[in-house]
Amino acid sequence: MNLRRRTYSVINADLPGEISVTDFFRKHTLITGTLLLTAAGFAVRVLGFFYRIFLSRAIGAEGLGLYNMVHPIYGICFGICAGSIQTAVSRFVAANVREGKRVFYTGLTISLFVSLILTSVILVFAEPIAHSILLEDNCAALLPPMALSVPFSAVHACINGYYYGIRKMKVPAFAQVAEQLIRMAAVFLIAGILLENGHTLTVELAVAGHLIGEAASCLYSVICFAFFCPQTDSAVRTDPRRAVSLRCPSRAFAAFTETAPPLLALALPLMGNRLILNLLTSAESIWIPSRLCAYGLSSSEAFSVYGVLTGMAMPFILFPSAITNSMAVLLLPAVAEAQAADRNDRIVQTVTVSLRYSLYMGILCIGVFTMFGGVLGTSVFHNASAGTFMEILAWLCPFLYLSTTTGSILNGLGRTRTTFLQNTAALLIRISSVLFGIPRFGILGYLWGMLASDIFLAMTHLWSLSRIAPFRFRVWDMAVKPVLFLAASVGLLLFFDGSFTRAAGLLRLPAFTDAAIRIAFLSLCYGGMLALTHVTRRN
Repeated sequence: MNLRRRTYSVINADLPGEISVTDFFRKHTLITGTLLLTAAGFAVRVLGFFYRIFLSRAIGAEGLGLYNMVHPIYGICFGICAGSIQTAVSRFVAANVREGKRVFYTGLTISLFVSLILTSVILVFAEPIAHSILLEDNCAALLPPMALSVPFSAVHACINGYYYGIRKMKVPAFAQVAEQLIRMAAVFLIAGILLENGHTLTVELAVAGHLIGEAASCLYSVICFAFFCPQTDSAVRTDPRRAVSLRCPSRAFAAFTETAPPLLALALPLMGNRLILNLLTSAESIWIPSRLCAYGLSSSEAFSVYGVLTGMAMPFILFPSAITNSMAVLLLPAVAEAQAADRNDRIVQTVTVSLRYSLYMGILCIGVFTMFGGVLGTSVFHNASAGTFMEILAWLCPFLYLSTTTGSILNGLGRTRTTFLQNTAALLIRISSVLFGIPRFGILGYLWGMLASDIFLAMTHLWSLSRIAPFRFRVWDMAVKPVLFLAASVGLLLFFDGSFTRAAGLLRLPAFTDAAIRIAFLSLCYGGMLALTHVTRRN
C-alpha cells in the first residue's frame, strides 16, 4: 500500500528522492512493452513471409500484381479514418489517463463514422474507381471485400491506440499475431476446399484472407477491451457518476463535443501528412503496370512483372528490416527522453550506434542477396526473375535500413515535418522513375529510381540529424571495415564450398535449405569478425 501511494505521489509531484524510482518502473514498463511489440512484429513478419510464398504459388505473379493494385485503396482509407486517430488517441490517453475512456470513445466514434462513409463510397463506385483510378477493370470485383475490411481496421486501430496510451502492449501485440494466424488458417482452409472441388485459385482468395484477418483482429481486440480491459480511469474510481456518463445520451454527447475538437486538432495534421504519402505511394503502385505496358509488355506480362517485384522480391529484401524496424521502435522513445533531459551527448551516441549497426546489416545483406538471390528466387518462388530482382535490389539495403532508423530518430526529436517533406521528395523521385524511366528502360528504370530515392532519403535524414546532434561518421568503422569483413567471409565460404556441396549431396538437402546453411555460415563469419574487433577495442 505504501509503495502504491509513493508511486502515485511521484506522478503528481516533483520529489527528487522519488522520481528515480518512478522513472525506473516507467522505463522498465516501456522497454518491456516495446520488446513485446517487437517480438510480435517479428513473428508476424515471419508468418507473413511464408504466407506470401503460399500466395505466390496459389494465385501466381499476375494475381499478386492485381492484389497489390487494390491494396493502396485500403491504405488510403486506413490513413484517413484510422491511422491518425490511433496516434491521437494514444497521445491523449497517455497524457491524461483519467480521461482515457472518454477520449477512446470519441476517437472510435469519429473513426468508425468516417470508415463507414469510405466503405459506402467504394461499394457504390467500385467500377469507376477500378476503371478511372486503378486503370484496371479486373480490380472492380476485388474492391468491395477490401472496402468491408476498413471499419474492422478502424475499430482495431482505436483500441490499439487506447492500449498504447495506457502502456499495456499485450493486446496490440497478440492481436497482430492472431490476425495473421487466423488469416493464414482461413486461406489454407478455403484453398483446400476449392481445390478439392476442382476450382482454380484466384486473387479473390487473397482479398478474402485480408478481410477475414481484419475481422478476426477486430473481434479479438473488442473481446479483450470489453472483458479484460484494465481499470485505469481514476476519474471513474473517484466519481461513480462518471462511470455511467457514457450510458446517458446527453452526457455522452457533451463528452464527445468536449473531447472531439482537441483530438481532431492533433489528428488532422497527421491525417494530412499520411494522406499525401499514401496518395503518392498509391499513384506509384497504380502507374507501374500501365507504364510497363507503354514499354511494350502486354497487360498480363505487366502484372506478372509487378507481382514478382512487389510480391516475391521485395518481401525478401524487406525481411531483414524487421530488425531495423524493431530498432526504430526502441530509438524513438530513447531519443525523445534524451532530448527532454537535455542530454545531447546521449542523442549523439544513439545516432552513432544506430548508424553503425544499420550499415553493418545493410552491407551483409548486399553480400547475401547478390550471392544467393538467384537460388532463393528459384527455390522459394520457382521464378528466376524474382532472383534477378533480389540481386539488383540488394544494393538498396544499406540506404533503406539507414533511412528507417534515422527517420525514427528525427521523429523522436520532434522533426516530423522534416521527415514528411523528405519522404515526399523521395517518393517523387520514385514516381519520376515510374513515369519516365519505365517506358524507356522497363522495370530496370524503376529499380534505378528506387536506389536513387533511398540514397536521397538516407542522406537527407543524415544531414538533418547532423544539424541537431553533430555526430562523427567514422568511415573506417562504419563502412570500410564491414566491407572488408564481408569480403573475408565470402572468401571463407568459397574455401569451404566443396565441403558444403558434398554434405548437401549426401544429405539430399533441398536447394533452399542448402542456401540457408550457407547464408548462416556467411553471417556467422561476418558477425564474429565484427564482434571480435569490438571486444578487442574495448580491451
